[in-house]
Amino acid sequence: MENKAYRGHVLAVPYPSQGHINPLLQFSKRLASKGLKATVATTLFIHNTMQPQSSGLIQIDTISDGYDEGGFGQAESIHAYLTHMEAIGSKTLTDLIIKYKSTENPIDCIIYDPFLPWALEVAKKFGLVGAAFFTQTCAVNLIYYHVHRGLLKLPISSTPISIPGLPVLELEDMPSFICVSGSYPAYFEMVLNQFSNSDKADWVLANTFHELEVQVVDSMSKVCPLLTIGPTVPSFYLDKRVEDDKDYGANLFELDTSAVSEGGTSDKNIDEFVSTFIKS
Repeated sequence: MENKAYRGHVLAVPYPSQGHINPLLQFSKRLASKGLKATVATTLFIHNTMQPQSSGLIQIDTISDGYDEGGFGQAESIHAYLTHMEAIGSKTLTDLIIKYKSTENPIDCIIYDPFLPWALEVAKKFGLVGAAFFTQTCAVNLIYYHVHRGLLKLPISSTPISIPGLPVLELEDMPSFICVSGSYPAYFEMVLNQFSNSDKADWVLANTFHELEVQVVDSMSKVCPLLTIGPTVPSFYLDKRVEDDKDYGANLFELDTSAVSEGGTSDKNIDEFVSTFIKS
C-alpha cells in the first residue's frame, strides 16, 4: 500500500522506439517532481530489452504490441506491426487502466505519443484527460498538420511553399516523407494520422520551447490547445530542478551527452498542464 499523497496520476504511453521513449520518460520525471505519480508504460519487448527500473520519481509498467518476443523486428511489415499494436495495445492499455482503478492512485490522465492515436480513444472511454505528446519540433508538426487537413496538396507541384508561421520553404526544406513522394507509405500514413483525432485531446504538448520557434508555436496555438514543455533533457543539463536527474535511464543504444547544451525552459507551461487535473 502506498502512503504518499499524490496530486494526481499520469500514465505516459510512448511509441516504442528510442527517440520517442526518452522524451516522454523525461517529461514524466518533471511531472513527478511536481507532486504527481508518474507511470511510463512501455511494450513488453522494450521493457525486456531496456530493462528500465522504477525509481523514486517514476514507475515503469507494460502494455503489449502483440510482438512480445521480438518487437517490430518480429512483424511481417510496418503495416502489420501498426495494425497489430493498435488491436493488442488498446486491450492491454485498457487492462492497465482498470488495474490502477482499484488502487489508491487511479489514472487521471493519459499522455500518449500521437503515433498511437488509439490511446486517446481508450483514455476518453474512461473519461480521463488525454494529452498528445509530440516529440518532433512544432515546425515539422505544423507541416504534417497542413498536409493532413488538405491545406498542403501532395505531391507538391510548385515552389516556394508558404505555410503560416514558417518562412517560405523550398521542396528540399520539407520533411523527407513529403520531399520524396511515396517513400515509406506506412510511416507516412502514421505521421499524418497523428492528427486523426487530436482535436479530441485536452492538451497538445510539444517537445520544444517558445523562444526556439516563436512564430510557428503561435501559429499552431491557433489550431489546437498547445503547450510547449521542452526541451525534455535530463534536468542536470537544463535547470537542475529535478534532483539527481543526470541521464535518461532507458537506452537501446550507448548514449553520448557531450552535445547537450543549455537552452530555454517551459517549466511554467508544465505547471499549467499539471493544474488542469490535479486533485485538491
